[in-house]
Amino acid sequence: MEKQRILGLVGGISKNSINQKLFDFFKGLAEDRMDIVQFDIKTLPFYCQDIEYNPPAEVKSLKDMIKSSDGLLIVTPEYNRSFPGVLKNALDWGSRPSGENSWNRMPAGVIGTSPGAIGTFGAQSQLRQVLNLLNVRTMNQPEFYLSFPKELPDNRLPEPSLAFLRKYVDAFCDWIRSNKS
Repeated sequence: MEKQRILGLVGGISKNSINQKLFDFFKGLAEDRMDIVQFDIKTLPFYCQDIEYNPPAEVKSLKDMIKSSDGLLIVTPEYNRSFPGVLKNALDWGSRPSGENSWNRMPAGVIGTSPGAIGTFGAQSQLRQVLNLLNVRTMNQPEFYLSFPKELPDNRLPEPSLAFLRKYVDAFCDWIRSNKS
C-alpha cells in the first residue's frame, strides 16, 4: 500500500516546543503508513491582501505542499484559550486569494498539548471553527488533548499517553484514507 502524504503544521515555534515533540512522536508512530512532511510556518510573512496575488516564495511553497498532500495534521499549543497567530497566518495564506482555497475538502486531524490540565481544548475548539469555514474535513473522534510536561524523562511519552497517541494515529490513518478527495 502506498504511503499517504501528509502536510504537518506545528503551531508551537519555540526551539523547545512541546508541540514539536508531540509532532515528532506522532510522525514516528505513523512512519510505516504515512510520509509526513512539516512546513515551517514561521517562515511565512504576515498575511496581507496587498501581496496575495503575487505572494512571496514561502507562500507559493506552502500552497504547493498543500496541493501535493493527501491530508493535513495540525499540532497546536494553546495561548490564552486560543491557537497561535502564526498558525492562523498559515491557514489564511493557504485559503487566499478569494476563490483559491487550497485547504478545500482536505481531510485533517488536530492534536495538541500544553502543560495545563485541559491540554489544548480551547485552542482546538477555536481552530476547528476556522477549519470548518475553510471546508476542511476535520476528524472529530477521537479527540486528542494532552497535558504534557515541559520536560520529559528520557524524552519519552509515558505509556498511557503513548497508547492514546497510537489509537489516534490509527484513526487518523483510516480517516485520511477514507476521505481523500
